Amino acid sequence: MQNKMKKLLHWFNGIKLRYKLAIFYSLFCFLPVMLLFWLSFLQMRSIIDDKGKMNLQSYLQQSVSSMDRTLDGYNSLSDYIAFDRTLAEVFSMEYGTPYEQYEQLTQKVDPILRTASYFHGGMQQITIYTDNGMVKHDTTVAPVSEIEETDWYQKTLEHPGLNWFANYQEETLFSARKLAFSGAREGVNILYMDVDYQKLFTPYAETLISECGLYITDQDGKLVFEESRFSGKNQNYDLTYSEFLEQRDRGSTDYIILCEQSNTTGWTVWLYQPVGLAGEAMRPIGVMAGVTILICIFAAVLAYFITSGMVSSRIERLTHFMQEVQEGSMDMQMESDDRDEIGMLYRGFGSMMKRIRTLINEVYLSKITQKEAELKALQAQINPHFLYNTLSLINWKALAAGEEDISRMTLALSTFYRTALNRGRNVLQVETELSNTRAYLEIQSMLHDGDFDYEIEAQTEILQCESLNLILQPLVENAIHHGIEEKTDGRGKITVRGWKEDNCVWFMVEDNGVGMEQEVADKILTMESKGYGVRNVDERIRLCYGEKYAMKVESVVGKGTKMTIHFPARRLTNIQKSQIS
Repeated sequence: MQNKMKKLLHWFNGIKLRYKLAIFYSLFCFLPVMLLFWLSFLQMRSIIDDKGKMNLQSYLQQSVSSMDRTLDGYNSLSDYIAFDRTLAEVFSMEYGTPYEQYEQLTQKVDPILRTASYFHGGMQQITIYTDNGMVKHDTTVAPVSEIEETDWYQKTLEHPGLNWFANYQEETLFSARKLAFSGAREGVNILYMDVDYQKLFTPYAETLISECGLYITDQDGKLVFEESRFSGKNQNYDLTYSEFLEQRDRGSTDYIILCEQSNTTGWTVWLYQPVGLAGEAMRPIGVMAGVTILICIFAAVLAYFITSGMVSSRIERLTHFMQEVQEGSMDMQMESDDRDEIGMLYRGFGSMMKRIRTLINEVYLSKITQKEAELKALQAQINPHFLYNTLSLINWKALAAGEEDISRMTLALSTFYRTALNRGRNVLQVETELSNTRAYLEIQSMLHDGDFDYEIEAQTEILQCESLNLILQPLVENAIHHGIEEKTDGRGKITVRGWKEDNCVWFMVEDNGVGMEQEVADKILTMESKGYGVRNVDERIRLCYGEKYAMKVESVVGKGTKMTIHFPARRLTNIQKSQIS
Protein backbone atom coordinates (compact mmCIF):
# COMPACT_ATOMS: atom_id res chain seq x y z
CA MET A 1 0.00 0.00 0.00
CA GLN A 2 2.86 2.33 0.85
CA ASN A 3 4.55 1.61 -2.48
CA LYS A 4 1.34 2.42 -4.34
CA MET A 5 1.08 5.73 -2.49
CA LYS A 6 4.69 6.53 -3.40
CA LYS A 7 4.03 5.72 -7.06
CA LEU A 8 0.89 7.87 -7.03
CA LEU A 9 2.77 10.75 -5.40
CA HIS A 10 5.60 10.35 -7.91
CA TRP A 11 3.11 10.44 -10.79
CA PHE A 12 1.37 13.49 -9.34
CA ASN A 13 4.66 15.35 -8.93
CA GLY A 14 5.50 14.57 -12.56
CA ILE A 15 2.43 16.13 -14.22
CA LYS A 16 2.18 19.75 -15.31
CA LEU A 17 1.09 22.47 -12.91
CA ARG A 18 -2.03 23.34 -14.91
CA TYR A 19 -3.23 19.75 -14.60
CA LYS A 20 -2.49 19.75 -10.87
CA LEU A 21 -4.64 22.86 -10.48
CA ALA A 22 -7.40 21.19 -12.50
CA ILE A 23 -7.20 18.09 -10.29
CA PHE A 24 -7.37 20.19 -7.12
CA TYR A 25 -10.42 22.04 -8.41
CA SER A 26 -12.13 18.80 -9.39
CA LEU A 27 -11.43 17.11 -6.06
CA PHE A 28 -12.26 19.95 -3.69
CA CYS A 29 -14.82 22.04 -5.59
CA PHE A 30 -16.47 20.38 -8.52
CA LEU A 31 -16.82 16.81 -7.23
CA PRO A 32 -18.24 17.69 -3.76
CA VAL A 33 -20.88 19.97 -5.28
CA MET A 34 -21.82 17.38 -7.87
CA LEU A 35 -21.87 14.60 -5.27
CA LEU A 36 -24.24 16.50 -2.97
CA PHE A 37 -26.47 17.45 -5.86
CA TRP A 38 -26.50 13.89 -7.17
CA LEU A 39 -27.42 12.45 -3.77
CA SER A 40 -30.25 14.98 -3.48
CA PHE A 41 -31.36 14.15 -6.98
CA LEU A 42 -31.44 10.42 -6.22
CA GLN A 43 -33.37 10.99 -3.00
CA MET A 44 -35.97 13.14 -4.73
CA ARG A 45 -36.24 10.67 -7.57
CA SER A 46 -36.80 7.83 -5.11
CA ILE A 47 -39.59 9.78 -3.42
CA ILE A 48 -41.22 10.66 -6.73
CA ASP A 49 -40.87 7.07 -7.99
CA ASP A 50 -42.53 5.75 -4.81
CA LYS A 51 -45.31 8.25 -5.19
CA GLY A 52 -45.74 7.29 -8.83
CA LYS A 53 -45.97 3.61 -7.89
CA MET A 54 -48.57 4.43 -5.25
CA ASN A 55 -50.64 6.33 -7.81
CA LEU A 56 -50.40 3.43 -10.26
CA GLN A 57 -51.38 0.93 -7.56
CA SER A 58 -54.29 3.12 -6.47
CA TYR A 59 -55.54 3.39 -10.05
CA LEU A 60 -55.21 -0.36 -10.50
CA GLN A 61 -57.16 -1.14 -7.33
CA GLN A 62 -59.92 1.31 -8.21
CA SER A 63 -60.26 -0.01 -11.75
CA VAL A 64 -60.41 -3.63 -10.57
CA SER A 65 -62.96 -2.68 -7.91
CA SER A 66 -65.06 -0.91 -10.53
CA MET A 67 -64.97 -3.97 -12.80
CA ASP A 68 -65.84 -6.26 -9.88
CA ARG A 69 -68.85 -4.08 -8.95
CA THR A 70 -70.17 -4.35 -12.48
CA LEU A 71 -69.61 -8.09 -12.59
CA ASP A 72 -71.14 -8.50 -9.13
CA GLY A 73 -74.33 -7.00 -10.53
CA TYR A 74 -74.38 -9.66 -13.22
CA ASN A 75 -73.61 -12.31 -10.60
CA SER A 76 -76.57 -11.14 -8.51
CA LEU A 77 -78.81 -11.38 -11.53
CA SER A 78 -77.52 -14.90 -12.17
CA ASP A 79 -78.30 -15.86 -8.58
CA TYR A 80 -81.79 -14.35 -8.88
CA ILE A 81 -82.54 -16.43 -11.96
CA ALA A 82 -80.95 -19.58 -10.56
CA PHE A 83 -83.18 -19.56 -7.48
CA ASP A 84 -86.40 -18.35 -9.09
CA ARG A 85 -89.29 -20.77 -8.15
CA THR A 86 -91.34 -19.94 -11.21
CA LEU A 87 -88.51 -20.97 -13.53
CA ALA A 88 -88.01 -24.12 -11.46
CA GLU A 89 -91.68 -25.05 -11.93
CA VAL A 90 -91.60 -24.37 -15.65
CA PHE A 91 -88.53 -26.55 -16.24
CA SER A 92 -89.81 -29.38 -13.96
CA MET A 93 -93.23 -29.76 -15.65
CA GLU A 94 -94.10 -32.40 -18.19
CA TYR A 95 -95.92 -31.00 -21.23
CA GLY A 96 -98.50 -32.94 -23.22
CA THR A 97 -98.40 -30.65 -26.23
CA PRO A 98 -95.93 -28.13 -27.61
CA TYR A 99 -98.54 -25.44 -27.14
CA GLU A 100 -98.58 -25.99 -23.39
CA GLN A 101 -94.79 -25.53 -23.34
CA TYR A 102 -95.00 -22.44 -25.53
CA GLU A 103 -97.64 -20.93 -23.26
CA GLN A 104 -95.45 -21.41 -20.16
CA LEU A 105 -92.35 -20.00 -21.86
CA THR A 106 -94.07 -16.89 -23.22
CA GLN A 107 -96.06 -16.14 -20.09
CA LYS A 108 -93.47 -16.95 -17.40
CA VAL A 109 -89.91 -17.48 -18.69
CA ASP A 110 -89.69 -14.69 -21.27
CA PRO A 111 -90.92 -11.95 -18.92
CA ILE A 112 -88.42 -12.94 -16.22
CA LEU A 113 -85.40 -13.16 -18.48
CA ARG A 114 -86.22 -10.08 -20.56
CA THR A 115 -86.95 -8.01 -17.50
CA ALA A 116 -83.56 -9.02 -16.10
CA SER A 117 -81.86 -8.02 -19.34
CA TYR A 118 -83.69 -4.71 -19.42
CA PHE A 119 -82.68 -3.60 -15.94
CA HIS A 120 -79.03 -4.62 -16.36
CA GLY A 121 -77.22 -2.53 -18.98
CA GLY A 122 -74.71 -4.44 -21.01
CA MET A 123 -76.68 -7.72 -20.85
CA GLN A 124 -77.03 -8.90 -24.46
CA GLN A 125 -78.55 -12.37 -24.07
CA ILE A 126 -79.83 -14.75 -21.37
CA THR A 127 -80.37 -18.36 -22.38
CA ILE A 128 -81.20 -21.46 -20.40
CA TYR A 129 -79.90 -24.65 -22.02
CA THR A 130 -81.77 -27.77 -20.87
CA ASP A 131 -81.93 -31.48 -21.71
CA ASN A 132 -85.55 -32.05 -20.43
CA GLY A 133 -86.90 -32.31 -23.97
CA MET A 134 -88.09 -28.73 -24.34
CA VAL A 135 -87.90 -27.34 -27.85
CA LYS A 136 -85.87 -24.24 -28.74
CA HIS A 137 -87.66 -21.00 -27.98
CA ASP A 138 -86.29 -17.71 -29.30
CA THR A 139 -83.05 -16.88 -27.42
CA THR A 140 -84.30 -17.77 -23.97
CA VAL A 141 -84.49 -21.57 -24.14
CA ALA A 142 -82.36 -24.01 -26.15
CA PRO A 143 -81.38 -27.65 -25.95
CA VAL A 144 -78.06 -28.58 -24.28
CA SER A 145 -77.02 -30.34 -27.46
CA GLU A 146 -76.13 -26.95 -28.96
CA ILE A 147 -73.32 -26.38 -26.46
CA GLU A 148 -72.18 -29.90 -25.59
CA GLU A 149 -69.08 -29.62 -27.83
CA THR A 150 -67.83 -26.34 -26.37
CA ASP A 151 -64.99 -26.08 -23.87
CA TRP A 152 -66.87 -23.79 -21.55
CA TYR A 153 -69.74 -26.32 -21.23
CA GLN A 154 -67.39 -28.99 -19.86
CA LYS A 155 -65.78 -26.53 -17.46
CA THR A 156 -69.20 -25.42 -16.23
CA LEU A 157 -70.15 -29.00 -15.42
CA GLU A 158 -66.80 -29.57 -13.66
CA HIS A 159 -66.90 -26.36 -11.60
CA PRO A 160 -70.20 -25.79 -9.80
CA GLY A 161 -71.13 -22.18 -9.30
CA LEU A 162 -70.77 -19.19 -11.53
CA ASN A 163 -68.01 -19.24 -14.19
CA TRP A 164 -66.92 -16.32 -16.36
CA PHE A 165 -65.50 -16.84 -19.85
CA ALA A 166 -63.88 -14.27 -22.17
CA ASN A 167 -62.45 -14.46 -25.69
CA TYR A 168 -60.01 -11.68 -26.55
CA GLN A 169 -59.89 -12.35 -30.30
CA GLU A 170 -63.69 -12.51 -30.71
CA GLU A 171 -64.33 -9.89 -28.00
CA THR A 172 -66.97 -12.01 -26.27
CA LEU A 173 -67.77 -12.17 -22.56
CA PHE A 174 -70.32 -14.42 -20.85
CA SER A 175 -71.03 -16.33 -17.65
CA ALA A 176 -72.35 -19.87 -17.27
CA ARG A 177 -73.55 -21.93 -14.35
CA LYS A 178 -75.30 -25.22 -13.78
CA LEU A 179 -78.85 -24.73 -12.47
CA ALA A 180 -80.20 -26.92 -9.72
CA PHE A 181 -83.85 -25.91 -9.52
CA SER A 182 -85.45 -26.96 -6.24
CA GLY A 183 -88.00 -29.71 -6.92
CA ALA A 184 -87.11 -29.96 -10.58
CA ARG A 185 -86.65 -33.29 -12.18
CA GLU A 186 -83.16 -34.53 -12.69
CA GLY A 187 -81.33 -33.24 -15.75
CA VAL A 188 -78.86 -30.64 -16.96
CA ASN A 189 -79.83 -27.01 -17.02
CA ILE A 190 -77.23 -24.36 -17.89
CA LEU A 191 -77.78 -20.63 -17.41
CA TYR A 192 -75.88 -18.66 -20.09
CA MET A 193 -75.56 -14.86 -19.77
CA ASP A 194 -73.89 -12.93 -22.62
CA VAL A 195 -72.45 -9.53 -21.57
CA ASP A 196 -71.32 -6.66 -23.80
CA TYR A 197 -67.49 -7.06 -23.95
CA GLN A 198 -66.79 -3.47 -24.97
CA LYS A 199 -69.09 -1.95 -22.37
CA LEU A 200 -67.37 -3.78 -19.54
CA PHE A 201 -63.82 -2.86 -20.60
CA THR A 202 -64.45 0.59 -22.06
CA PRO A 203 -63.70 2.31 -18.71
CA TYR A 204 -60.18 0.90 -18.87
CA ALA A 205 -59.64 2.43 -22.28
CA GLU A 206 -61.08 5.77 -21.16
CA THR A 207 -59.43 6.10 -17.77
CA LEU A 208 -56.06 4.44 -18.39
CA ILE A 209 -53.16 6.57 -17.19
CA SER A 210 -51.01 7.99 -19.97
CA GLU A 211 -47.71 6.30 -20.83
CA CYS A 212 -48.98 2.99 -19.44
CA GLY A 213 -50.08 -0.41 -20.74
CA LEU A 214 -52.64 -2.83 -19.29
CA TYR A 215 -53.33 -6.54 -19.70
CA ILE A 216 -56.10 -8.70 -18.16
CA THR A 217 -55.54 -12.47 -18.06
CA ASP A 218 -57.76 -15.32 -16.84
CA GLN A 219 -56.84 -18.10 -14.42
CA ASP A 220 -55.09 -20.00 -17.23
CA GLY A 221 -52.98 -17.01 -18.26
CA LYS A 222 -54.95 -16.42 -21.46
CA LEU A 223 -55.38 -12.86 -22.58
CA VAL A 224 -58.80 -11.35 -21.81
CA PHE A 225 -58.23 -7.68 -22.61
CA GLU A 226 -55.40 -5.29 -23.45
CA GLU A 227 -55.06 -1.53 -23.70
CA SER A 228 -52.13 0.89 -23.87
CA ARG A 229 -51.73 4.64 -23.99
CA PHE A 230 -48.35 5.93 -25.15
CA SER A 231 -47.73 9.28 -26.81
CA GLY A 232 -46.05 9.43 -30.18
CA LYS A 233 -42.51 9.89 -28.90
CA ASN A 234 -42.90 6.96 -26.51
CA GLN A 235 -44.52 4.45 -28.86
CA ASN A 236 -41.44 2.26 -28.72
CA TYR A 237 -42.17 1.53 -25.04
CA ASP A 238 -45.44 -0.20 -25.95
CA LEU A 239 -45.11 -3.97 -25.39
CA THR A 240 -46.80 -6.83 -27.15
CA TYR A 241 -48.22 -9.53 -24.87
CA SER A 242 -45.26 -11.85 -25.51
CA GLU A 243 -42.81 -9.02 -24.81
CA PHE A 244 -44.70 -8.18 -21.65
CA LEU A 245 -44.51 -11.80 -20.45
CA GLU A 246 -40.76 -11.80 -21.12
CA GLN A 247 -40.28 -8.58 -19.14
CA ARG A 248 -42.46 -9.88 -16.31
CA ASP A 249 -40.88 -13.33 -16.05
CA ARG A 250 -37.28 -12.09 -15.97
CA GLY A 251 -38.06 -9.42 -13.39
CA SER A 252 -37.22 -6.52 -15.68
CA THR A 253 -35.86 -3.33 -14.14
CA ASP A 254 -36.85 -1.34 -17.23
CA TYR A 255 -40.56 -1.36 -16.36
CA ILE A 256 -42.70 -0.93 -13.29
CA ILE A 257 -45.07 -3.92 -13.34
CA LEU A 258 -48.02 -4.06 -10.91
CA CYS A 259 -50.88 -6.56 -10.66
CA GLU A 260 -54.26 -6.88 -8.91
CA GLN A 261 -56.55 -9.91 -8.85
CA SER A 262 -60.31 -9.73 -9.34
CA ASN A 263 -62.23 -11.27 -6.45
CA THR A 264 -65.24 -11.82 -8.69
CA THR A 265 -63.69 -13.58 -11.67
CA GLY A 266 -60.23 -14.60 -10.50
CA TRP A 267 -58.74 -12.66 -13.40
CA THR A 268 -55.44 -10.79 -12.98
CA VAL A 269 -55.08 -7.19 -14.10
CA TRP A 270 -51.51 -6.19 -15.01
CA LEU A 271 -50.32 -2.61 -15.32
CA TYR A 272 -46.87 -1.64 -16.67
CA GLN A 273 -45.05 1.65 -17.14
CA PRO A 274 -41.46 2.32 -18.31
CA VAL A 275 -39.16 3.31 -15.47
CA GLY A 276 -37.76 6.19 -17.49
CA LEU A 277 -41.22 7.71 -17.91
CA ALA A 278 -42.39 7.12 -14.39
CA GLY A 279 -40.57 10.19 -13.16
CA GLU A 280 -42.00 12.84 -15.47
CA ALA A 281 -42.01 15.12 -12.45
CA MET A 282 -38.22 14.82 -12.43
CA ARG A 283 -37.88 16.77 -15.64
CA PRO A 284 -37.58 20.20 -13.94
CA ILE A 285 -35.07 18.72 -11.51
CA GLY A 286 -33.22 17.13 -14.41
CA VAL A 287 -33.09 20.49 -16.16
CA MET A 288 -31.78 22.03 -12.95
CA ALA A 289 -29.16 19.28 -12.71
CA GLY A 290 -28.08 19.92 -16.28
CA VAL A 291 -27.81 23.65 -15.67
CA THR A 292 -25.79 23.02 -12.50
CA ILE A 293 -23.42 20.71 -14.34
CA LEU A 294 -22.97 23.24 -17.14
CA ILE A 295 -22.25 25.98 -14.61
CA CYS A 296 -19.69 23.81 -12.83
CA ILE A 297 -18.05 22.86 -16.12
CA PHE A 298 -17.99 26.51 -17.21
CA ALA A 299 -16.46 27.48 -13.89
CA ALA A 300 -13.90 24.69 -14.24
CA VAL A 301 -12.96 25.78 -17.78
CA LEU A 302 -12.81 29.41 -16.72
CA ALA A 303 -10.64 28.55 -13.70
CA TYR A 304 -8.43 26.40 -15.91
CA PHE A 305 -7.81 29.17 -18.45
CA ILE A 306 -7.31 31.81 -15.76
CA THR A 307 -4.77 29.72 -13.87
CA SER A 308 -3.24 28.60 -17.15
CA GLY A 309 -2.81 32.14 -18.42
CA MET A 310 -1.72 33.72 -15.15
CA VAL A 311 0.39 30.96 -13.63
CA SER A 312 1.04 27.69 -15.45
CA SER A 313 1.63 29.07 -18.95
CA ARG A 314 4.33 31.43 -17.67
CA ILE A 315 5.98 28.62 -15.71
CA GLU A 316 5.78 26.33 -18.77
CA ARG A 317 7.38 29.09 -20.87
CA LEU A 318 10.18 29.35 -18.34
CA THR A 319 10.55 25.56 -18.39
CA HIS A 320 10.69 25.64 -22.20
CA PHE A 321 13.52 28.18 -22.05
CA MET A 322 15.40 25.98 -19.60
CA GLN A 323 14.98 22.96 -21.89
CA GLU A 324 16.36 24.96 -24.82
CA VAL A 325 19.35 25.91 -22.71
CA GLN A 326 19.82 22.25 -21.80
CA GLU A 327 19.83 21.37 -25.52
CA GLY A 328 22.52 23.97 -26.21
CA SER A 329 20.54 27.03 -27.31
CA MET A 330 21.82 30.12 -25.53
CA ASP A 331 20.35 32.92 -27.68
CA MET A 332 16.89 33.45 -26.16
CA GLN A 333 15.99 36.71 -24.48
CA MET A 334 13.92 36.60 -21.29
CA GLU A 335 12.25 39.72 -19.95
CA SER A 336 9.19 40.26 -17.77
CA ASP A 337 7.45 43.28 -16.27
CA ASP A 338 5.47 41.15 -13.80
CA ARG A 339 6.18 41.95 -10.17
CA ASP A 340 5.16 38.60 -8.69
CA GLU A 341 7.41 35.65 -7.87
CA ILE A 342 7.22 34.27 -11.42
CA GLY A 343 8.28 37.63 -12.85
CA MET A 344 11.25 37.62 -10.46
CA LEU A 345 12.17 34.14 -11.72
CA TYR A 346 12.05 35.40 -15.32
CA ARG A 347 14.31 38.35 -14.62
CA GLY A 348 16.71 36.28 -12.50
CA PHE A 349 16.96 33.56 -15.15
CA GLY A 350 17.49 36.14 -17.89
CA SER A 351 20.31 37.81 -15.96
CA MET A 352 21.91 34.45 -15.29
CA MET A 353 21.75 33.53 -19.01
CA LYS A 354 23.41 36.79 -20.00
CA ARG A 355 26.26 36.09 -17.61
CA ILE A 356 26.59 32.49 -18.83
CA ARG A 357 26.67 33.62 -22.48
CA THR A 358 29.43 36.06 -21.65
CA LEU A 359 31.49 33.39 -19.92
CA ILE A 360 30.87 30.82 -22.67
CA ASN A 361 31.87 33.27 -25.39
CA GLU A 362 35.08 34.06 -23.56
CA VAL A 363 35.97 30.39 -23.09
CA TYR A 364 34.80 29.39 -26.59
CA LEU A 365 36.77 32.08 -28.39
CA SER A 366 39.88 31.33 -26.39
CA LYS A 367 39.54 27.61 -27.18
CA ILE A 368 39.09 28.27 -30.90
CA THR A 369 42.07 30.56 -30.91
CA GLN A 370 44.13 27.93 -29.11
CA LYS A 371 43.21 25.16 -31.59
CA GLU A 372 43.89 27.36 -34.60
CA ALA A 373 47.22 28.35 -33.13
CA GLU A 374 48.11 24.68 -32.58
CA LEU A 375 47.21 23.81 -36.17
CA LYS A 376 49.08 26.76 -37.58
CA ALA A 377 52.08 25.94 -35.40
CA LEU A 378 52.08 22.40 -36.83
CA GLN A 379 51.80 23.70 -40.36
CA ALA A 380 54.44 26.35 -39.80
CA GLN A 381 56.98 23.75 -38.76
CA ILE A 382 57.40 22.89 -42.41
CA ASN A 383 58.47 25.31 -45.11
CA PRO A 384 55.96 24.43 -47.88
CA HIS A 385 58.08 25.57 -50.80
CA PHE A 386 61.20 23.86 -49.54
CA LEU A 387 59.22 20.67 -48.87
CA TYR A 388 57.48 20.61 -52.28
CA ASN A 389 60.75 21.31 -54.16
CA THR A 390 62.59 18.60 -52.24
CA LEU A 391 59.82 16.02 -52.86
CA SER A 392 59.73 16.98 -56.54
CA LEU A 393 63.52 16.45 -56.83
CA ILE A 394 63.28 13.07 -55.12
CA ASN A 395 60.47 12.08 -57.51
CA TRP A 396 62.58 12.93 -60.60
CA LYS A 397 65.60 11.13 -59.18
CA ALA A 398 63.48 8.04 -58.49
CA LEU A 399 62.07 8.04 -62.01
CA ALA A 400 65.54 8.44 -63.45
CA ALA A 401 66.72 5.46 -61.40
CA GLY A 402 63.65 3.42 -62.35
CA GLU A 403 62.39 3.26 -58.74
CA GLU A 404 58.63 3.50 -59.29
CA ASP A 405 57.75 2.65 -55.66
CA ILE A 406 59.84 5.58 -54.45
CA SER A 407 58.14 7.81 -57.04
CA ARG A 408 54.67 6.69 -55.90
CA MET A 409 55.48 7.31 -52.26
CA THR A 410 56.96 10.70 -53.05
CA LEU A 411 53.86 11.77 -55.02
CA ALA A 412 51.56 10.50 -52.28
CA LEU A 413 53.56 12.34 -49.62
CA SER A 414 53.49 15.52 -51.71
CA THR A 415 49.71 15.23 -52.15
CA PHE A 416 49.22 14.58 -48.44
CA TYR A 417 51.21 17.58 -47.27
CA ARG A 418 49.79 19.86 -49.94
CA THR A 419 46.22 19.19 -48.70
CA ALA A 420 47.25 18.91 -45.05
CA LEU A 421 48.93 22.30 -45.03
CA ASN A 422 46.10 23.81 -47.17
CA ARG A 423 47.88 27.15 -47.20
CA GLY A 424 47.16 27.54 -43.53
CA ARG A 425 43.35 27.32 -44.03
CA ASN A 426 41.20 25.35 -41.60
CA VAL A 427 38.37 24.64 -44.12
CA LEU A 428 38.47 22.75 -47.40
CA GLN A 429 36.20 20.65 -49.63
CA VAL A 430 35.21 17.09 -48.72
CA GLU A 431 36.71 15.96 -52.01
CA THR A 432 40.10 17.41 -51.03
CA GLU A 433 39.91 15.89 -47.53
CA LEU A 434 39.24 12.48 -49.08
CA SER A 435 42.19 12.97 -51.48
CA ASN A 436 44.40 13.73 -48.49
CA THR A 437 43.18 10.59 -46.70
CA ARG A 438 43.74 8.44 -49.79
CA ALA A 439 47.33 9.74 -50.11
CA TYR A 440 47.96 8.98 -46.43
CA LEU A 441 46.60 5.44 -46.79
CA GLU A 442 48.77 4.91 -49.90
CA ILE A 443 51.87 5.93 -47.95
CA GLN A 444 50.96 3.72 -44.99
CA SER A 445 50.25 0.78 -47.33
CA MET A 446 53.73 1.06 -48.81
CA LEU A 447 55.29 1.46 -45.36
CA HIS A 448 53.56 -1.76 -44.28
CA ASP A 449 54.54 -3.63 -47.48
CA GLY A 450 50.85 -3.81 -48.53
CA ASP A 451 49.88 -5.90 -45.50
CA PHE A 452 46.38 -4.38 -45.33
CA ASP A 453 43.65 -3.29 -47.73
CA TYR A 454 41.80 0.00 -47.73
CA GLU A 455 38.65 1.30 -49.40
CA ILE A 456 37.20 4.82 -49.69
CA GLU A 457 33.55 5.30 -50.70
CA ALA A 458 31.72 8.64 -50.79
CA GLN A 459 28.48 9.90 -52.28
CA THR A 460 28.94 12.41 -55.07
CA GLU A 461 26.58 14.94 -53.46
CA ILE A 462 28.92 15.55 -50.49
CA LEU A 463 32.16 16.10 -52.47
CA GLN A 464 31.64 19.86 -52.83
CA CYS A 465 30.57 20.35 -49.20
CA GLU A 466 32.63 22.09 -46.53
CA SER A 467 34.89 20.06 -44.23
CA LEU A 468 37.46 20.83 -41.55
CA ASN A 469 41.01 20.10 -42.54
CA LEU A 470 42.69 16.90 -41.26
CA ILE A 471 39.65 15.27 -39.61
CA LEU A 472 39.95 11.85 -41.30
CA GLN A 473 43.71 11.31 -41.19
CA PRO A 474 43.91 11.03 -37.35
CA LEU A 475 41.09 8.48 -37.41
CA VAL A 476 42.80 6.44 -40.13
CA GLU A 477 46.11 6.67 -38.28
CA ASN A 478 44.44 5.41 -35.09
CA ALA A 479 42.86 2.50 -37.02
CA ILE A 480 46.28 1.45 -38.39
CA HIS A 481 48.35 1.75 -35.21
CA HIS A 482 45.83 0.43 -32.67
CA GLY A 483 43.82 -1.91 -34.84
CA ILE A 484 45.55 -3.29 -37.90
CA GLU A 485 49.14 -3.43 -36.59
CA GLU A 486 47.99 -5.41 -33.51
CA LYS A 487 46.09 -7.92 -35.63
CA THR A 488 47.70 -11.39 -35.69
CA ASP A 489 45.28 -13.38 -37.82
CA GLY A 490 43.85 -12.61 -41.24
CA ARG A 491 44.36 -9.61 -43.49
CA GLY A 492 43.52 -6.17 -42.18
CA LYS A 493 41.17 -3.76 -43.91
CA ILE A 494 40.27 -0.11 -43.38
CA THR A 495 37.05 1.29 -44.83
CA VAL A 496 36.27 5.01 -45.13
CA ARG A 497 32.68 5.87 -46.05
CA GLY A 498 31.02 9.23 -46.59
CA TRP A 499 27.33 10.00 -47.15
CA LYS A 500 24.64 12.60 -46.63
CA GLU A 501 21.78 12.08 -44.17
CA ASP A 502 19.42 14.49 -42.36
CA ASN A 503 21.15 17.42 -44.09
CA CYS A 504 24.49 16.41 -42.55
CA VAL A 505 27.75 15.02 -43.93
CA TRP A 506 28.62 11.71 -42.28
CA PHE A 507 32.01 9.95 -42.20
CA MET A 508 32.75 6.51 -40.86
CA VAL A 509 36.23 5.00 -40.46
CA GLU A 510 36.06 1.28 -39.75
CA ASP A 511 38.75 -1.36 -39.27
CA ASN A 512 38.69 -5.12 -38.66
CA GLY A 513 41.54 -4.99 -36.16
CA VAL A 514 41.80 -6.30 -32.62
CA GLY A 515 39.13 -3.95 -31.25
CA MET A 516 38.75 -3.07 -27.57
CA GLU A 517 36.30 -3.11 -24.69
CA GLN A 518 33.53 -0.55 -25.09
CA GLU A 519 34.51 0.99 -21.75
CA VAL A 520 37.98 1.67 -23.15
CA ALA A 521 36.47 3.02 -26.39
CA ASP A 522 34.34 5.47 -24.40
CA LYS A 523 37.50 6.95 -22.82
CA ILE A 524 39.24 7.70 -26.13
CA LEU A 525 37.53 11.08 -26.39
CA THR A 526 38.20 12.06 -22.75
CA MET A 527 41.17 13.57 -21.06
CA GLU A 528 42.03 10.12 -19.71
CA SER A 529 43.10 9.04 -23.20
CA LYS A 530 46.83 9.08 -23.97
CA GLY A 531 46.16 9.72 -27.64
CA TYR A 532 45.62 13.28 -28.79
CA GLY A 533 44.77 13.07 -32.51
CA VAL A 534 41.29 11.49 -32.26
CA ARG A 535 40.29 13.65 -29.29
CA ASN A 536 41.53 16.71 -31.19
CA VAL A 537 39.21 15.88 -34.11
CA ASP A 538 36.25 15.54 -31.76
CA GLU A 539 36.99 18.82 -29.99
CA ARG A 540 37.45 20.73 -33.26
CA ILE A 541 34.11 19.49 -34.65
CA ARG A 542 32.22 20.31 -31.45
CA LEU A 543 33.85 23.74 -31.20
CA CYS A 544 33.02 24.61 -34.82
CA TYR A 545 29.56 23.07 -35.15
CA GLY A 546 28.17 22.45 -31.66
CA GLU A 547 28.04 19.80 -28.94
CA LYS A 548 25.45 17.65 -30.70
CA TYR A 549 27.99 16.81 -33.43
CA ALA A 550 30.25 14.85 -31.08
CA MET A 551 32.15 11.81 -32.39
CA LYS A 552 30.89 8.30 -31.71
CA VAL A 553 33.28 5.35 -31.11
CA GLU A 554 32.06 1.75 -31.20
CA SER A 555 34.31 -1.27 -30.74
CA VAL A 556 34.09 -5.02 -30.22
CA VAL A 557 37.04 -7.10 -29.04
CA GLY A 558 38.30 -9.32 -31.86
CA LYS A 559 36.07 -7.68 -34.51
CA GLY A 560 37.33 -4.13 -34.86
CA THR A 561 36.49 -0.49 -34.23
CA LYS A 562 34.15 1.98 -35.93
CA MET A 563 34.43 5.78 -35.54
CA THR A 564 31.63 8.03 -36.82
CA ILE A 565 31.56 11.82 -37.18
CA HIS A 566 29.04 14.19 -38.74
CA PHE A 567 28.57 17.92 -39.26
CA PRO A 568 26.16 20.19 -41.18
CA ALA A 569 26.20 19.82 -44.96
CA ARG A 570 27.27 23.27 -46.15
CA ARG A 571 28.56 24.43 -49.52
CA LEU A 572 31.79 26.45 -49.57
CA THR A 573 31.27 30.10 -50.42
CA ASN A 574 32.97 31.60 -53.48
CA ILE A 575 35.32 33.53 -51.19
CA GLN A 576 36.35 30.33 -49.40
CA LYS A 577 36.88 28.54 -52.69
CA SER A 578 39.05 31.35 -54.00
CA GLN A 579 41.13 31.30 -50.81
CA ILE A 580 41.63 27.52 -51.06
CA SER A 581 42.51 27.63 -54.71
